[in-house]
Amino acid sequence: MKRFSAKKITIAALSIALVCISTAIIHIPIPLGYMHLGNICILLCSYLFPWDIGLLAGGVGSALSDLLTGYPQWVLPTLIIKGIMGYAGSKVTHAGKTPARMLSARTFIGAVVSIVIMIAGYTIAGGIMYGSVATGLAQVPGLTTEGIIGIIGFYVLGFVMEKCHASKFISEGV
Repeated sequence: MKRFSAKKITIAALSIALVCISTAIIHIPIPLGYMHLGNICILLCSYLFPWDIGLLAGGVGSALSDLLTGYPQWVLPTLIIKGIMGYAGSKVTHAGKTPARMLSARTFIGAVVSIVIMIAGYTIAGGIMYGSVATGLAQVPGLTTEGIIGIIGFYVLGFVMEKCHASKFISEGV
């Protein structure tokens, strides 16, 4: 069995680029970092594709964005946190025997688990990097807002893609 086909490698590369660009385009400052729209794409990749693409898109795409937009100190924490976010979201979403659907408990739980991982991960990383639990906790309101916006955006795009059958076409055979 081939682990990575040309199609899967291409989709992984495009997913990484999509996450990187969507993370880099809009920056809204929050304590220790910035809010962005990259979470929408990470959640979409986790919904559409297997765990390995979710992991790569989330981790590598977000870390590249940090590197390219002036946050090099966050590259390693982001690689780990967003990689786990993409992995966990995909594993939960695709846990059943039936295909993932936007309007399912698995998809919602996968999105929420992903966002909770992001909030907890950056809170812990911020506390470690800046030597203060209070500093890490200062990010929670902004990260929570970013997460909620990410889930809403994910559902809006996901429903549109599912309605026009794009999600089935894109994820078929990966």
